[in-house]
Amino acid sequence: MPGQVKLAEENDIPFSRRPVVVLGAGIIGCSAALQLLQNGFQVTLVGEYLPGDDNILYASAWAGAAWHAAAGIPDDQKYLQAVTHRRLLQMAQEDPTSGVCIVQGREYLEQAPGKNSSLWGQTVLKNFRTLKPGEYPPNFDTAWSYDCLVVDPTIHIPWVGAKVRSLGGEFVRRKVQSLKELYDLYPQSTVFINASGWGSRDLTDVRDEKSFPDRGQNVRLRTSEHHTMYFRNGKEYTYIIPRPLTGHLILGGHNSRDNLSGEPDLEVARDEIRRAHILAPEVVPAEPAESDISYVIGIRPGREGGFRLDSQKIGNRTVLSAYGFAGGGYAFSYGVADALYKMVEQAEFDYVITPGETSTV
Repeated sequence: MPGQVKLAEENDIPFSRRPVVVLGAGIIGCSAALQLLQNGFQVTLVGEYLPGDDNILYASAWAGAAWHAAAGIPDDQKYLQAVTHRRLLQMAQEDPTSGVCIVQGREYLEQAPGKNSSLWGQTVLKNFRTLKPGEYPPNFDTAWSYDCLVVDPTIHIPWVGAKVRSLGGEFVRRKVQSLKELYDLYPQSTVFINASGWGSRDLTDVRDEKSFPDRGQNVRLRTSEHHTMYFRNGKEYTYIIPRPLTGHLILGGHNSRDNLSGEPDLEVARDEIRRAHILAPEVVPAEPAESDISYVIGIRPGREGGFRLDSQKIGNRTVLSAYGFAGGGYAFSYGVADALYKMVEQAEFDYVITPGETSTV
């Protein structure tokens, strides 16, 4: 039928040899690329920032990056986190150069855990234990201890980038204005993944007004006490994330919507130190030496209502969206990569069982 027959030259290229084009080379884009490459697909990643960059707009290079069970999420998102935990645990056990480490975690709750709290994390966490009164500060209702996974992004992102390249993946440094620009650059590709973070707000054919930049600022404290993660769950949201491989602690948290400043806010830093000291005075002094302090700033990909993860058919192309993970990119990363891989497999299935019916428009 006219307009329904694939061009002969198109048929000469198997589906799996047509590069899956990923827009965005942060942890979501890179983990998806790794998963696809490990399963035989070709991948090209296009991004303004690439592994090894240290621009504050490249949030994956600056993330706190601890795996923590999120509260208030539906079951399918819990499973995404569970898959991520499984993959990160494998990396920690098999390849220390990945930047993934196992540390002790201590989580303090200001109120008793509700129906949809982070308690579900006990289904995947090793050595999970509810602490007894006297084992934690008296101003908390409940406390848990468990083995925790932490990721050092300064090590992990270059590691993933190297893995992607070793498997034949290609990185292209380019800022694009629209998905159509990608379609024109890669006319033989049939699957595109939009992992552009809050950049989806500005793509002219996406214009996701729910997306926004969310500035995070942390304190990096050099110390010999860097083997336990502390997390305060409540109104004074606070975390202390260890960096065992580099001898630091990351003190947070803080966020500031639509703020793109690269200059540290010293008032915010002092407050983060104050809260961290209250949470764990045995590891964070009230007044650390200035020589032991530095600042970490990154612009997270926020999105009202939570992240977007879906598949659309647009003409003869399959467009997958995976963005808006805010501060949870690492905790969801490899689960999202697995979900995207399954979506690409579905697109391959649809292509295989409908030969000669794909529109060339």
